[in-house]
Amino acid sequence: QVQLVESGGGLVQPGGSLRLSCAASGFLFSNYDTAWYRQAPGKEREWVATIGVLEPLGARTNYSTSLEGRFTISRDDARNTAYLQMSNVRPDDTALYVCNAVHSTLRYRDFWGRGTQVTVSS
Repeated sequence: QVQLVESGGGLVQPGGSLRLSCAASGFLFSNYDTAWYRQAPGKEREWVATIGVLEPLGARTNYSTSLEGRFTISRDDARNTAYLQMSNVRPDDTALYVCNAVHSTLRYRDFWGRGTQVTVSS
């Protein structure tokens, strides 16, 4: 059974840090680009960051420019897990954070998790 399970969300104060995890099972995670999206109440889903499959020189990463360099995406294929390290968080980072995995070549193989809630508040 294909699953993506996010964890690590919670309540964090402005300026704090949080690490989200996305655990994959039921498919060969190392063959999949992995991305994080977020959706705040009343807003459309927003792309946050993507990490590609591991290549000889490492995995390529891309980030939304709105993050201003505060988040870092990574992956550990041995653990079938992707991460999103969030630093210097702000109240407008409050959202449901959802993990997405898409096969690097067979783009129709596209899986989604259910998300983990992050709330930034003092």
